[in-house]
Amino acid sequence: MADQQRFGAVQGEGQYAAQVEQAGVGPISGDTADAEAVKVVTRTHKTLIWERTRTTQRLRHALLDYFPAALEAFEDLDAPDVLELLAKAPEPAVAAKLTTTQISAALKRARRRDIADKATKIQAALRAKHLGQPAAVTAAYADSVHALVALLVTLNEQVNFLHGQVEDYFGRHPNAEIIRSQPGVGPILSARILAVFGDDPHRYASAKARKNYAGTSPITRASGRKKAVTARHVRNDRLIDALIAQAFSALRISAGARAYYEKQRARGIEFNAALRQLANRLVGILHGCLKTGTPYDEATAWSQRAHALAA
Repeated sequence: MADQQRFGAVQGEGQYAAQVEQAGVGPISGDTADAEAVKVVTRTHKTLIWERTRTTQRLRHALLDYFPAALEAFEDLDAPDVLELLAKAPEPAVAAKLTTTQISAALKRARRRDIADKATKIQAALRAKHLGQPAAVTAAYADSVHALVALLVTLNEQVNFLHGQVEDYFGRHPNAEIIRSQPGVGPILSARILAVFGDDPHRYASAKARKNYAGTSPITRASGRKKAVTARHVRNDRLIDALIAQAFSALRISAGARAYYEKQRARGIEFNAALRQLANRLVGILHGCLKTGTPYDEATAWSQRAHALAA
């Protein structure tokens, strides 16, 4: 199975490389050392976030099997206060004996609000009656949860550490101001976008080439009188993830982005496809800003002239 997965990944990379070559995109060897440094820390940061999500899901499944009260008591299983309490009391019988003072102390260290009310609700949930496992099985699950909790604590620490490093490395890059000025991005999304696009000014022959590389532009297939427009399925997942997140955030802060999105929806396009088209438009706007060396401007970005540059 592992060999099959690796083979599939290699096939996907090969298809993506072929697609990039056909899109008019140059090699990535022209990227600067600053861009490469941003790429290294952002990839590791995102990988650890994915690993934290997977570990949290493993923790959730384990608790569901032997300690369902914990799932009713706690919302964010990877939150510091939850991890502290689970480490202290991974067994249902022990957790049921936690006092509101102990719970409140953990909530206070995590800087929660409405501590007294939350502590009371958590204690009540932990003391509720549920079907349990035999003692030996419960003990085995508790040991497993203890290990998962310790792993999540470490992952949280390293994700936070790399968050700062991503901001630091990205902030040093000459294109940071231009990319950061785009609607819907913070320093982390900006860094991810730079990391995957690179910073070689000659790499993308046009906005269309950058869109093709991003995987946001549609594929048009024509045969006789028939024409089909479909989304690209071979693409860089890290980049498309960042661009879709940007598009979703841009809806709240950019009138131009909201109007463009609503226009697509009015044409009968579904939510995900309309969001992808907005992401495609934003990639074109970014290309224009980088080409001219100017930060994003709301009025300019959605003008007719800007539309032509971003096409």
